[in-house]
Amino acid sequence: MNNKRYKIVLNAPVILGYTFLCVVVLAVNFLTLGKSNTMLFSVYRSPMRSLFTYFRFIGHVFGHSSISHLINNIMLILLVGPGLEERYGSGKIAIVILVTALITGIVHFIFFPGAALLGASGVVFAFIMLSAAIGIRDREVPLTFILVTVLYLGEQIYEGLFTADNVSHLTHIIGGVIGAVYAYMWRAKGSRRRS
Repeated sequence: MNNKRYKIVLNAPVILGYTFLCVVVLAVNFLTLGKSNTMLFSVYRSPMRSLFTYFRFIGHVFGHSSISHLINNIMLILLVGPGLEERYGSGKIAIVILVTALITGIVHFIFFPGAALLGASGVVFAFIMLSAAIGIRDREVPLTFILVTVLYLGEQIYEGLFTADNVSHLTHIIGGVIGAVYAYMWRAKGSRRRS
């Protein structure tokens, strides 16, 4: 008789830590009636002399406006992220999250002064493109990478141009580009797990 027991393992510490922080930030936002998102977890035009302005350039990827907003982003991150963290290592995945947050935060701050940005969707798109690019080899581009690029990024370009909604399509596009750039850089270096 086999007496081996299953155990739960911490398989992706950065992804799980990021998820946990997003849940905590949403709970705090509910408790503060939206004030914490406004103060710390949304990017919008604010004085450069305020230290909060600089924190928000990264903090916005932890804030979400509702439970459904959080779940829509976190489900994709939990599906794609652990495999990426296993392949590239925790340090590199943390870098993708931080770089995506910083670049999308600064771009939004500069070009969209009248709107607030919050949520993990830029990170989601970075992970989608990073995942889709895993199969790229010398002079071989997987058809799946091309399809993901056309479908995901093409949809964001189309919706950004032709629909009026409350979604930052530019953030999605920038996140996707960041994921593709990191995939290319790490492939070029022959990167495997080294964290």
